[in-house]
Amino acid sequence: MSVGGATAVPSRWECRVKDVSRCSGCGVPMTSEARAEAHWYSLSRRNDGRCPACVQEDLLRILLAKGDAALHEAVQLAWPLDAEAAFGILPTRLRLHADPRFSGKGVTIAVVDSGFYPHPDLIAPQNRIRAWLDATHEEMSEIRFGKKDVPEWPDWDGARDWQWHGTMTSVVACGNGFLSRGLYSSLAPDAEIVLLQVRDTSGGISGDSIARALGWVRRNAKEFAIRVVSLSVSGDPVWPLSGNAVDEAVASLVEDGINVIAAAGNDGERKLLPPATAPFACTVGGIDDKNTFSDEDVMLWHSNYGSASNGVSKPEFVAPSIWVAAPLLPRTRAAKEAKLLFEQRGQGDASVEDRLAELKLITPHYQHVDGTSFAAPLVASAVACMLETNADLSPLLVRSILIETAHAVPGADRARQGAGAVAPGQAVALALAERHGRKIGSGACPQVSAAGVVFSLHDHNASRVQVLGSWNDWRLEAVEAACVEPGYWQTHPETLPAGRHTYKFLLDSDKWLDDPANPKKAPDGLGGFNSVVDVP
Repeated sequence: MSVGGATAVPSRWECRVKDVSRCSGCGVPMTSEARAEAHWYSLSRRNDGRCPACVQEDLLRILLAKGDAALHEAVQLAWPLDAEAAFGILPTRLRLHADPRFSGKGVTIAVVDSGFYPHPDLIAPQNRIRAWLDATHEEMSEIRFGKKDVPEWPDWDGARDWQWHGTMTSVVACGNGFLSRGLYSSLAPDAEIVLLQVRDTSGGISGDSIARALGWVRRNAKEFAIRVVSLSVSGDPVWPLSGNAVDEAVASLVEDGINVIAAAGNDGERKLLPPATAPFACTVGGIDDKNTFSDEDVMLWHSNYGSASNGVSKPEFVAPSIWVAAPLLPRTRAAKEAKLLFEQRGQGDASVEDRLAELKLITPHYQHVDGTSFAAPLVASAVACMLETNADLSPLLVRSILIETAHAVPGADRARQGAGAVAPGQAVALALAERHGRKIGSGACPQVSAAGVVFSLHDHNASRVQVLGSWNDWRLEAVEAACVEPGYWQTHPETLPAGRHTYKFLLDSDKWLDDPANPKKAPDGLGGFNSVVDVP
């Protein structure tokens, strides 16, 4: 898994160019500040002149090589902290089997929340915040930004507690993992973003503010290429529920081709508030995947459920709402304490380790968080990748694909999980298949029949596609795929030995890719996955 990051940074994030050396692993320039940050990796016995990103990648490879069952044990051996409190948090793109070919490029996500901070994961090496809006009053304030701007708005650097939530949700949706060299990036690290603030000076969030924000999105969607809205907030209870202003604003957006994703809430009760009640929104509940890759370990999170304002059952599906990597709010007391704690690691003070666990810290810049507030932007980022593959998808078709590719949570009440846990990799594969019609994109992948195994792949950039696998010890006697129509590749039926096999696609003789449309995966021991096919 590559975790290489960007090199250029806006001025206020530039490091002091003093005592610069190069990482012994990746060779990137490493300042004294970066070496100091790498100090807290020393207990893994890999502080040998490598940068923090390289050591993180080394530890991640250890996790994957050990396999799911030994994940926490592997973390504990390489990383002498509680496995649930430090580094054991799997990167989002990895845990959700994201297709590495797609990153939300060309799509803008609008995030509605209490307040925001221009986090480096959004503005470095190039600013991706297109606009900031305060929708708490009838006369809304807005500021627009260019790619070369350093975005600022009133009290942007106030380090207010209420800025933290929106900073986390926006980075979970669109962050590129800049402060982790790309390791803790979102599913849509190339998407652009619009930030809509709806918290008033008294600390409240009203339905009127949310409706105003959504109205602004509708009026400006075309200019900013907004195709997705993520809402991790709710207003006051309304009665009657049917026809409320927020749900109506959601309906208008969807009618205009904009996807709306809303968090269900975290009380574990049969209770929903707008916009989670909007019939045309995709309402997202939560799961606890135990921070592993195994579907069998998934449990429902205590998220809310209930009915839309038209009586339809909600949520539509569920997504991870615990063990999610999210940023600390820079300049705050918590961020300063995190930096100090990691500097003090390894000095034999047990209270330091206890405090790291208490704050759920992963690195000096990130912690793991919980709540459906993070499940919603995870889904929003998946939708951005779907739209990157196929811009013609309507919101109703996006919803249909997400439902079709979701997998049921074992033993969980259908009313609380909807169609089940989202599968972003498979959803993107099916979205791409829509270019070729439902007939080509339907059915199991690969297709196994008495005639043999047929592998297929959608890729509009490759000029050659081959399949290699364990059936012949990965020898370069590859199975060649033919281009059936532009962007759609398929092999002839291949007779493979009975049993379980792993395989990968090889694109243009130099790029490996596990099958995006196949949900069966196995760690490949190199920081990624192989796909799995069972031949009877």
